Amino acid sequence: MKSLCVNVDHIATIREARKTNEPDPIHAAVLAELGGADGITIHLREDRRHIQDRDLRLMREVVKTKLNLEMAATSEMANIALEVKPDQVSVVPEKREEITTEGGLDVSGQIDYLTEVTKKLQSAGIPVSFFIDPDIDQVNASKKAGAVSIEINTGKYSESKDAEGKDLEIKKIQDAASKAAFLGLKVYAGHGLTYKNILSILKIREIEEFNIGHNIVARASMVGMEKAVGEMLQVIQSNVHQ
Repeated sequence: MKSLCVNVDHIATIREARKTNEPDPIHAAVLAELGGADGITIHLREDRRHIQDRDLRLMREVVKTKLNLEMAATSEMANIALEVKPDQVSVVPEKREEITTEGGLDVSGQIDYLTEVTKKLQSAGIPVSFFIDPDIDQVNASKKAGAVSIEINTGKYSESKDAEGKDLEIKKIQDAASKAAFLGLKVYAGHGLTYKNILSILKIREIEEFNIGHNIVARASMVGMEKAVGEMLQVIQSNVHQ
């Protein structure tokens, strides 16, 4: 079975647009779990543009499934993770000027530092995952740095406009997933996935889990969070063996 973690960052984005107290991402997380989500993902950014420290701490108390904290590999974020103890940390690259995460983490270019951060978190019982582009060198570096899993960035696949481009990206994702699984890493995927374009990615056997946020939140704004999550799970469960 392939699992679904729902990213509720953009519920907080709506709240922060008016600097008020609604909608509450905590409420959204509860509804996502009621809809069948296997986990909740939030990204506590350095600039706190959507998720706030208060949200993370309440999530730790409320989430009953898996709480996945996306964060930059900074001392501040590592200390917050060590205090709150999410079920998983996903290390992602972060630039203040970007609208959303623009690419995967360059693990091979900072392997010593990431190894140090990973050891600190995992010695406290927090599994570490790296969000990387579908690149074999980055997969190898992730294993070397001590990660227990990788999340393959499906952004370029999601943005491809033609069949040839999509096929090329799917091949890269498949190769990266196969290599990671061979090395003993758990394999996740996410970024830009929708109810439609996930179908091709579902065929990649090695991918165990999907992190999806914007498309589900967009759908939830029309039909409600429980229904939106249930619809995505139906897509996954109906097509996973095809």
